Parts: sequence; C-alpha cells; structure tokens
Amino acid sequence: MTLVVLTGATRGIGRAAAIELARRGAEVALVGRDPERVKSVAEEATAAGGGARVQVHVADLALLSNVRVLANEIRGRYEHVDVLANNAGALFASRKETSEGFEQTFALNHLAPFLLTNLLRDRLEGGRVVTTASGAHRSGRLDLDDLQSERSYSPRVYGTTKLCNVLFTRELAKRAPELHANCFHPGVVRTGFAKNEKGIWKTVATLGAPFFRSPARGARSLVWLALSDAAAGLTGDYIEDEKVVAPSTQAQDDALAHALWERSAQLVGLPAAASA
Repeated sequence: MTLVVLTGATRGIGRAAAIELARRGAEVALVGRDPERVKSVAEEATAAGGGARVQVHVADLALLSNVRVLANEIRGRYEHVDVLANNAGALFASRKETSEGFEQTFALNHLAPFLLTNLLRDRLEGGRVVTTASGAHRSGRLDLDDLQSERSYSPRVYGTTKLCNVLFTRELAKRAPELHANCFHPGVVRTGFAKNEKGIWKTVATLGAPFFRSPARGARSLVWLALSDAAAGLTGDYIEDEKVVAPSTQAQDDALAHALWERSAQLVGLPAAASA
C-alpha cells in the first residue's frame, strides 16, 4: 500500500488531494498546523472510502524546529515513505520574520520542504517527492545575497519562493538519484489562500474566485505525480496539467540550483555531507 505524507493538507489543494488520495486507496499522513482542521480533513478522507488508514500530524512548518519534530514523528511511525508531497505554502502581503529569524514566506515555502525532504531522505528511497510550485515562479527573481528579502519586499517574493521550489526539485533530482523528484503548477485555484491578507491580494482572491480552478482540479497533478504509472519515470521535471513543460530560464540554471541548495543547507543547519 502506498503511503503519502501530505503537508498543507487542511484546505484548498491539500484538502482536495487528501480526499482523492484516500479515495484511491493510498494511506495518507496529513500534516497541518490547526489540530481541528487536520482532524476534520482526516474524517473526510476516511469517509472517501478507499479503506486505507488516515494518519494525523500537527506542525507549523513556518518554524524549522517544528519541521524537525515532524520529521522525527514520521521516522518513528513509518519505516518507509512512498511519497512526500510538499504542499504547504502561503502568500504574505508584508514582510515578517518568524520567531526563528527567517522571513516567513521563504521559511514556509522553501526552507521547510527543503529541510523536511533532507531529513526524510533515507525513508524515501525508491519513492517520490512532489512539490507544489506555481506558474508565479516566472515572475520570481532570486538574489542569493538577499534570500531573506531584507533589502526590499514585495508580493514578487512569493514568485521567488516558487522559483526556489523548481530549483530545489531540479537539484534534488541530481543529488538523490534513488528517488523521483518533481514539482507542478496547480493553476490559479479557488481557495482561501490570500483571503487573510489585506489590500489588493484579498481583493483579487475574493473577486477572482468565480473564475479560478476548483481545488480538486488544482490537486489533479499532485495526485497524478504521486500515484500514476505514467509519472513513475519522471524526475527533475516541472508539470502543468499532467504534462512536462519547460519552466522559466532562471529555473533551468543548474549553477543557481546548486548554489541555492548550498545556501539553504547552511541556513537550516544541515552539514554539507548530510545534504549532498
């Protein structure tokens, strides 16, 4: 039976993916920061009728200390993880730092999946890593000397973190040939993604909702990458609508991908050998 660890599982794409994965008979380990929401989605996934177990984990992945606790929980509970779906992410209108001193968009959208994947790498041998990126990566501009956006902050930072997701996937595929690493663009999805923010992003999220994709449609590539035989041979690829497409020019820069990996390892405190 396939075990899928799914982060960001409590709403939008994550919730839809959790239900569909469970419906297809996968054992699902759901990760979210709100205990009640995780429990609610677990109940929905169980009711989907696939018959496999639905497990629950609570963690705020904006905090790397929580990422480490989650990794230890997963390592203690499961001998092998068939699929790690790095889906947790958010868009923030203004710059804020976590209690650990990291800019929160970068911490949640990039450092968390980078660290979690590395901490679980031995459990993932032969498995798949699926990371939720975005077409917004095309507007990102990665400055290795300003990863924390201390010089300037704008909504473009979200696109930059999504660019990091694509570069991370590209480099992971090279460094970990024992697994299959891919990322995908879910489309512009109708979720509560930016409704807690103020100003233009809340307006766009509210007024644009009728024209956006459903969460179920947005989750389709995640489920396809996680379970389908057609995706089994892919690695290092960027997916849109269950098809391999070319990401931005910067997202194909191997030197940049390598440098980002090295900087990220330093920031999360991974020794070079552990993240090679």
